[in-house]
Amino acid sequence: MWIKSGKAGDSVDTYGTFHEVLVKLFNDIMSIEEKTIITEEFKDISNNDMHIIEAIGIGDPRNMSAVAKTLTVTVGTLTIAINSLVKKGYVSRIRSDEDRRVVLLSLSPKGVRAFEHHQDFHEKMIRATIEGLDDSELKVLVKALINLRNFFESYR
Repeated sequence: MWIKSGKAGDSVDTYGTFHEVLVKLFNDIMSIEEKTIITEEFKDISNNDMHIIEAIGIGDPRNMSAVAKTLTVTVGTLTIAINSLVKKGYVSRIRSDEDRRVVLLSLSPKGVRAFEHHQDFHEKMIRATIEGLDDSELKVLVKALINLRNFFESYR
């Protein structure tokens, strides 16, 4: 059930406002994130490359299949992007000692810097989102975002 604001003289349409904000957020997140994270140091990669770097992460090396699954792309599609990131010095590719058919990916020092730069943007975005919310409001926001994530996952 969608409501209008109950304040006298206020005709804010909750559904319409929510729709407008959500659609604008989706458009803004990608374009603003790209402008913010692609700095002079990282001008040779794209926002998509930065998300591949994020999926590889700074922990243990990950195999191509696991990274492709995280990104919901095929291993073939990922291979093209990884080739470019290896050439640019962001990613290292090694063969597994246990199974030489398995390719493991890890970030180079340059890749780690890019990862940390991207994480910093996300942390700032999250802090700005939850600023001023009390615990009950934060729980509602998290529940709403989980519902949204579940909606998107239902389309996979």
